[in-house]
Amino acid sequence: MSKHLLRMGLGLLIVAVFLGYCARWVPVPLIEQLEAIAYDTRLRLMMPGGSDPRVVIVDIDERSLQVEGRWPWGRDKVAALVDRLFEHYRVAVVGFDIVFAEADDSSGLSRLEALATGELRGNAPFEAALREIRPRLEFDRLLAARIRDRPVVLGYYFSNVGEPAGAQSLAVGALPTPALAGGMFAGRNIRFTRWNGYGANLAPLQSAAVSAGHFNQLTDADGVARRVPMLAEFKGAYYESLSLAIVRLLLGSPSIEPGYPAQPRLARGYAGLEWLAVGPLRIPVDDLVTSYVPYRGDKGSFPYVSATDVLNGTVDAKTLADRIVLVGTSAPGLFDLRSTPVAPVYPGVEIHANLISGMLDGTIKQRPPYVLGAEFVLLALTGLLLVLWLPWLSPIQATIVATATGLVALAINLIIWRYGNLILPIASGLALIALLYTLNMAWGFFVEARGKRQITGLFGQYVPPELVDEMARNPTRFSMQGESRELSVLFTDVRGFTTISEGLDPKALSSLMNEFLTPLTRIIYKQRGTIDKYMGDAIMAFWGAPLDDPQHASHAVAAALEMQRTLAELQHQFKARGWPPIKIGVGVNTGRMSVGNMGSEIRLAYTVMGDAVNLASRLEGLTKEYGADIIVGEAVCRAAPEFLYVELDRVCVKGKEDAVAIFEPLGKREEIERAVVDHTALFQKALKLYRSQEWDLAEVQLLNLQKAAPHRKVYQLYVERIAHYRAEPPPVGWDGVYVFQTK
Repeated sequence: MSKHLLRMGLGLLIVAVFLGYCARWVPVPLIEQLEAIAYDTRLRLMMPGGSDPRVVIVDIDERSLQVEGRWPWGRDKVAALVDRLFEHYRVAVVGFDIVFAEADDSSGLSRLEALATGELRGNAPFEAALREIRPRLEFDRLLAARIRDRPVVLGYYFSNVGEPAGAQSLAVGALPTPALAGGMFAGRNIRFTRWNGYGANLAPLQSAAVSAGHFNQLTDADGVARRVPMLAEFKGAYYESLSLAIVRLLLGSPSIEPGYPAQPRLARGYAGLEWLAVGPLRIPVDDLVTSYVPYRGDKGSFPYVSATDVLNGTVDAKTLADRIVLVGTSAPGLFDLRSTPVAPVYPGVEIHANLISGMLDGTIKQRPPYVLGAEFVLLALTGLLLVLWLPWLSPIQATIVATATGLVALAINLIIWRYGNLILPIASGLALIALLYTLNMAWGFFVEARGKRQITGLFGQYVPPELVDEMARNPTRFSMQGESRELSVLFTDVRGFTTISEGLDPKALSSLMNEFLTPLTRIIYKQRGTIDKYMGDAIMAFWGAPLDDPQHASHAVAAALEMQRTLAELQHQFKARGWPPIKIGVGVNTGRMSVGNMGSEIRLAYTVMGDAVNLASRLEGLTKEYGADIIVGEAVCRAAPEFLYVELDRVCVKGKEDAVAIFEPLGKREEIERAVVDHTALFQKALKLYRSQEWDLAEVQLLNLQKAAPHRKVYQLYVERIAHYRAEPPPVGWDGVYVFQTK
């Protein structure tokens, strides 16, 4: 028993961390990300599919913009659309996933009135004509008249505006009457989503409409829209979502009744709000009073008709008769596309359609607040069971027990999801099982086998056999004593290695790493490099020592490029063996550094140290930020000019005060296609515009580049920076340098 106490203690520590996460005491972002992935996977696997004809989307698509003109359309055209929908097609309800926040002066009425009070003042025929045609030119009043006394629900949005204390928040247009008055939930610990600003419809339009609802989605940390606040709080009052407002109007506008369980689920402090009752419907909500969107399938789960076809009366009347109509847009230029669990680019209007369908069918998944208590209990029971049991088992037995426990937990979770319509967390439980299993396997491997590992030869583990032979033939050409020399150093690291390792058992992970590291090591040897060390999934290597190499920078860049090509070829083998794809980032830098035997009296290692080495490590870390496979320093470009490079940025990395330019090598100049060279030149031009703070021109250039090469993350990175600098301009004298606060 005593020999297992330390292992059990470490296991209990892991369980305590997971319980702290479940109780919201210890933040663990990785588990939150895994939980989001697990939710999305279950959703996609169990979507019902098919199309729901009850909800039809009148789409302001690209064709509508081409035929009817660019957005925004005149309110007279929107009024004509409303007339068509109700008078010709006899729809049941119309909801607008659009906000009419600004007055429409496209009719030219303001100019005519200016003439009437100016140049043509006193011109009786002109003034009489103006009085006659004014009602037809007041487009906002025209639209208000068309929606009055009709089942129309307008849309608006809330926003949080970061302003100094005491400043007025953004408030545009007129909000509708709150769905529930302030004080409705006094004394209850309910965490509503709250906003301090809004963009709503013009007051005449809002007063003419029967109802209105906000179209805000709650975007999670990964940028994915999974939930929508059914009720949102603004200045103490509670406003309903667009989908809820449409359903209520369809049902005859019943009131919203908060739903509480007959008996409190837990002790005091439990908010208790688990659903909203609307007439015969019961809409589940979570602890933020949001509902999970019950996606039916990919885009197109609801009928789409083009807005221009509705205006021209060419849509089959059966498609729209007695239907719920949502007016929205799928045109990319109108910015109503969202990232969702079912697609990275998804029309926002279809999110509301899914919610309406889910409310009517009762298919919205439930995740009431008491689920956290159930998760806590399951984690505690599972963790204690494995902590006390696994140390006594053999590796095969432990594998069977851990696998069986995980499969049982997964099966129960899926059954509850499918038949109980309940969302129970699963990633935390599976991650706990995997970590406890890994702890026990690693303990057995490292502790029990440490006496069998032996120290290898001094240089045989660093350099290729060819260099060892050369060193033996010319011993005067190298020295193990510490010295300062100009060298090139390379770092590689596997992206997402933690996720990969958690998805494989130790044997498969070991095989994967061997198959991955061996060819990369051969490439380093082929390019006359020296292996400094392996750091788990990472490699550190350098060129120019112990033997002199005048072309050390060229060899390092060539090795980095060949690594990426070789790794791409290996993906087919990995897929055939059921392994996940492997991607690496590579950082290369050239500069003066200390090289030699370093360490202690007990153990020495032939290695390199210095600022140039640290910068190479930082450059590898930056590959994830810029979506680049390889990033090199400016000194590399000067020392190896035979390669074509694209400048990515000028940065201050963590731990350094001076800015450095960073580059991505594309290959040998003579091997690069002309189109790539031209594309690179366009990006360099955009970078110049960005540094001169010509935001609009730079953004247009970057968006065009992004269309041509959507896989290039660096373009989106600069688009986001431009948006940030528009809101928060850089200081005077800014030279385009970006300062990283993390490694």
